[in-house]
Amino acid sequence: MPTTRNCSRWTGLLLCSLTVATLATHAASVSARLPNTAAGPATITLVAYDSFALSKGVLEGFTARTGVKVKVLTNGDTGELVNKAILTKDRPLGDVLWGIDNTFLDRALREKIFAPYASTNRAALRPDLLALVPNNIVTPVDYGDVCVNYDRAALAKRGLAAPKTMEDMADPRYRNQLVVENPATSSPGLAFLLATVAHFGTAHWLDYWKQLKANGVLVVNGWTEAYETWFAGGGKSGDRALVVSYASSPPVGVLYGADPKAKVAPTGVVESTCFRQTEFAGVLRGTTHPVEARQLVDFLTSDVVQTDLQLSMFVFPANRNVALVKLFSDFAARPARPLTLSPSTIANNRDRWIDRWTSAVV
Repeated sequence: MPTTRNCSRWTGLLLCSLTVATLATHAASVSARLPNTAAGPATITLVAYDSFALSKGVLEGFTARTGVKVKVLTNGDTGELVNKAILTKDRPLGDVLWGIDNTFLDRALREKIFAPYASTNRAALRPDLLALVPNNIVTPVDYGDVCVNYDRAALAKRGLAAPKTMEDMADPRYRNQLVVENPATSSPGLAFLLATVAHFGTAHWLDYWKQLKANGVLVVNGWTEAYETWFAGGGKSGDRALVVSYASSPPVGVLYGADPKAKVAPTGVVESTCFRQTEFAGVLRGTTHPVEARQLVDFLTSDVVQTDLQLSMFVFPANRNVALVKLFSDFAARPARPLTLSPSTIANNRDRWIDRWTSAVV
């Protein structure tokens, strides 16, 4: 999906079919445990990327208890979202920002667009995600892994076993089988570039990309084109067996596949290629409603939201007390050691790495 937060790819269908009724009941239960702050303003604004999509009724659960309505203002993809927040930091466009991830976090911290706040739910959040942020400046709300996915039937047709390592993608056995997204225009594309840096190191990652190019890698602008047009497992006429997607993509193949009760997903994940993406929410510095903004951050890390975002945005909950929905627990990949880079390392090198990649690959 070009220049957007790509996990929105499944949102519309899921909202219609799975979660609304159960989550409405769940929202009522959770909202009853929130503090009563009905004296707050009529409306506060949550600024988010374009594909932010909690289920209908979830944010209304916050309003029901607090009396505070939440307006969602979308502002492009993650990069554009951060750019606009920086440009408007003296007069912020809203009160809370959702969706900045670890590939852009350090830039926002340097620009001081957030007012620090330690969520009342902090003890329930994953320590590894909290460790990415100094001084509680923002709060982790979800995470996911960008990984190479493979289509089982397409590999079997070619007499190939599933790849196991990053190096396998450059093996002649998989010539003309991999499609990736351009890191200059795509969030998962950037994450996969960073995965290659994390795996091969700063001295050798570009050599690997030259090997991929020689092996017939196909580069497209975004996730939608890669997965739905070129990937054999994307439901259209694609014939490539490998694609850069998400660890949470296989459950969708079960949900919308020929056998919704399948015990094995039609697609799989090469877990050694996975790069961890973490998303954060934070109180925007300069908000005129700081108390209500903090309450909204707390709500975004509550069990109602953390349950809902699994099937509305296909990401994993940051709240470790929240159980995975069955579709995730049965079919989503959960790599034990995902590849990572520090936010500061990404910030200091992102543009230069993309320029080098573009010169060598495109």
